[in-house]
Amino acid sequence: MARRAAGGGGTAVKAARRPEVRLPSLEPYGGGELEPDGDYDGLEFRGADFAGQDAAGARFMDCALTACALDETSLRRVRLLDSVLTGLRGVGTDLAEATLRDVELVDARLGGTQLHGAALERVLIRGGKIDYLNLRRARLKDVVFEGCVLVEPDFGGARLERVAFVDCAVKEADFSAAACTEVDLRGAAPLEIARGVDRLAGAVISPAQLLDLAPVLAAELGVRVLAEQ
Repeated sequence: MARRAAGGGGTAVKAARRPEVRLPSLEPYGGGELEPDGDYDGLEFRGADFAGQDAAGARFMDCALTACALDETSLRRVRLLDSVLTGLRGVGTDLAEATLRDVELVDARLGGTQLHGAALERVLIRGGKIDYLNLRRARLKDVVFEGCVLVEPDFGGARLERVAFVDCAVKEADFSAAACTEVDLRGAAPLEIARGVDRLAGAVISPAQLLDLAPVLAAELGVRVLAEQ
């Protein structure tokens, strides 16, 4: 349901559409390494260690990946469709230029994940912690970050449309050159923006967040804030 933006003159905020993933009966993955341009349909990957493997260009459809390790795994240009990813862990996972559509990412523990140039549509990222998430020049449409911790996420040059942050922490985010449309930041606590506060046109924040961001906004505008003598 659309909500009202605080201080926005009654302007409604369009809610992000969440994925509705209904997995079919899945077959256990038979083991072995992932393959570049592989085609994986209706499979369950559980507790697999894919560290250092190359699955660039692969397609995963109607799949469940649970408690899998993705350290330095190459998933460039991969397509993740109608899938649920739970308890993934890894450092340096490469998902550059990937396509994620109707995907749930739950309780992930990731660091340095590369999603630059990626396309995310109807994606829910719930729980867990992601450090140094690189979403530069990515396209996010109907994406929800819920109950998660994002440390130094990079949205530089990204296009965000109907993106919501719900009960999550956003620390030292970079919005440089980003374009925001119907982006709801009110559920982010704390909301810390290191760069690109001037690119938040099209986003909605709460009155309390406005006060917290006042020093950053003043610095961006070149305003000096001094107490009276």
